[in-house]
Amino acid sequence: MLKKSFFNRQETAVTLLCKPSSIDQAIALARSGHSDGADGIAIEIQSIPQEERTTEKFKCLIDCVPLPFMFIDYRGDIIHGADDEARQQYLLMAADAGAEVVDVMGDLYAPSPRELTFDPAAIAKQKKLIDAIHAKGCKVLISSHATQEPLTAEEALAHLQEQSARGADILKLVVKTDTEEAALEAVRTMMLLHKKLEKPYVFLGGGKYAAFVRYLGLKLGVAIQFGVHDYAADAPYFQPTIRSFKAVRDNFLWDICNLPQ
Repeated sequence: MLKKSFFNRQETAVTLLCKPSSIDQAIALARSGHSDGADGIAIEIQSIPQEERTTEKFKCLIDCVPLPFMFIDYRGDIIHGADDEARQQYLLMAADAGAEVVDVMGDLYAPSPRELTFDPAAIAKQKKLIDAIHAKGCKVLISSHATQEPLTAEEALAHLQEQSARGADILKLVVKTDTEEAALEAVRTMMLLHKKLEKPYVFLGGGKYAAFVRYLGLKLGVAIQFGVHDYAADAPYFQPTIRSFKAVRDNFLWDICNLPQ
């Protein structure tokens, strides 16, 4: 059976997001996501023991379900923490193992506001890393979490265009949506991004209106939505389940990507 892909889709890829503590748990969660009908699996590897972070173990995980995998390793890593240089070895391993996408932070090598660095040396290193990932046949999602403030639609567009210029294949930005005004601006943002961006993008909200923004994103051009299998004590309250995302996607019979002529 051929695996699905995050690319060349006609609808949002509803994707399981999980942070397992072992490869065995990652396999179990991936299989749960598959049974829920997820279109992809996003693995945050920060809590996986170092001895289990091998190309062979990652390949075993990727081969457990016929879905595309995305690998993520943020600064909460239990081994390397905020050592940006050290953590990238695992993303390169994931690329070797067959991951379709790996996440490169927008402020990698130079922590910055809105998680997007403009330091020339850091940008050069990011581009070199992205070239190395591409050489392995893997795609890159550049991510930024600007969850401390709302952004205007024009600011969000400029932010994602800068990510694109660095070689990203998928663009991602998360902003604060804690007020009605921010929620409405998020809707305007997604419509603007749909009109202006050629690459797949992920635009998400955080805060009081996060779930509202994420459910609407299914129909406003967002390429990937991240959900959970089941709610847990440490899971964000605004992170919908795969099942609820699919119910909205499959029963809300309108999509900005498929408007009548």
